[in-house]
Amino acid sequence: MTSMSDSTRALGADDIERFTKQFGANPAYRLAQNAVTSTSLDDVALDRTIVNTMATSMSTVLDDWEATNQKQSGRCWLFAGLNLLRVGAAKKMGVKDFEFSQNYLLYWDKLEKANFWLEAIIETADRDVDDRTVAHLLANPAEDGGQWNMFVALVRKHGLVPKSAMPETHSSSKTGMLNRSIGQLMRRTARDLRQQAANGASVEQLRDHKLDALEVMHRILSIHLGTPPTAVQWQWNDKDKNFHRDDSMTPQEFAEHYAELPVDEYVCIVHDPRDSSEVGRTYTVEYLGNVIDAPPVVYLNVDMSVIRELSMASIRSGEPVWFGCDTGKMSNVERGYWDDALYDYEGVYSLDHGDLGLEKADRLLHHDTLMTHAMLFTGVDVVAGDDGVDVPRRWRVENSWGTDKADKGFWTMNDSWFGEHVFEVAVRRSALPADLQAALDQEPIVLPAWDPMGALAAD
Repeated sequence: MTSMSDSTRALGADDIERFTKQFGANPAYRLAQNAVTSTSLDDVALDRTIVNTMATSMSTVLDDWEATNQKQSGRCWLFAGLNLLRVGAAKKMGVKDFEFSQNYLLYWDKLEKANFWLEAIIETADRDVDDRTVAHLLANPAEDGGQWNMFVALVRKHGLVPKSAMPETHSSSKTGMLNRSIGQLMRRTARDLRQQAANGASVEQLRDHKLDALEVMHRILSIHLGTPPTAVQWQWNDKDKNFHRDDSMTPQEFAEHYAELPVDEYVCIVHDPRDSSEVGRTYTVEYLGNVIDAPPVVYLNVDMSVIRELSMASIRSGEPVWFGCDTGKMSNVERGYWDDALYDYEGVYSLDHGDLGLEKADRLLHHDTLMTHAMLFTGVDVVAGDDGVDVPRRWRVENSWGTDKADKGFWTMNDSWFGEHVFEVAVRRSALPADLQAALDQEPIVLPAWDPMGALAAD
């Protein structure tokens, strides 16, 4: 066995001396050093030819409303879902801008997620605490994130209310302190449940203890987020200044009346090009969810061309598209641009093109990418391809990061970025080709809890 102290494996002084001489002898290295030591790497690497040719106009634009702001929280998936539903609600009310309460769904997501998580702890109580699945659960007891199916589950069970009925609080806009308290409660409860299970407690006894913890969870959420309304008295003035008032409605009735989009008919299709993932197969992720007994989070793996074509068709038919991506790659926040060649990092480091990059499948396999953000496609710029068939050139995106950056909160995505960094969209099942509709009826392959395809449910 080779020892870590083996001198042949150590970084030697002669190696460092050689590296230093090679660096000092190259003017390009020294010039890059001068630039990057005094300026942001992204400012140095930004490709001006990309910036200069990045137009924000689109052949189809749906949005004429104001972008929302999730602030210092991981609620992007909720914002994107509610932004999709508010389009029809605003039209029905005859108003330009309308928002459902994001805080209302956050409250119920946290409570439902706690119940879901504690059930997972009970189910795995016979495993070692350092079992990889148990360790993953314990590392993530209070996440803000979620998936499309989880959004649908919340709307179906708890309904919706207008933002004025449960407005933002300090903790809904800045969830860190709330999540810290929740995390402490959940981990302590997990410890107690595991100890009780080891001492022979029945499942019924464990669930009684779980309910005691959920009562405390309810109290913490109510203190931080407020008490969710059980009825809504809604009145408003439309664009023509006509006054309207609805009778008192439950949140479920409010959702049924104003959220007319048939969210149950939507399915998630993903592009997962790893060797172990098959096109036309369904997948789920172990212990990914929020509402017990709701339909599971299921993905259908398809070619990227299917995601591109269905997204384009949906927008051109007048309907925005909910999607998940890795937003941090090749991104310029101030300008609101995404392009897969936006930064020439290899040029700064005097490397050959592609030396710092991996193919999409390898990025997933080697932990270089995962879904980090959900948003809404609200526009597309379509041109005729070489074969005369319409193809997308750019995409317009409604982000949930406020209105002070990009085009008043709306971003521009070149199609090169779409292919590399978009992973999933929610589309109507009926929009899929017949063979893919049939594929949705398969029993899904279960991916482990830590698989990157479940990462959007993290913060």
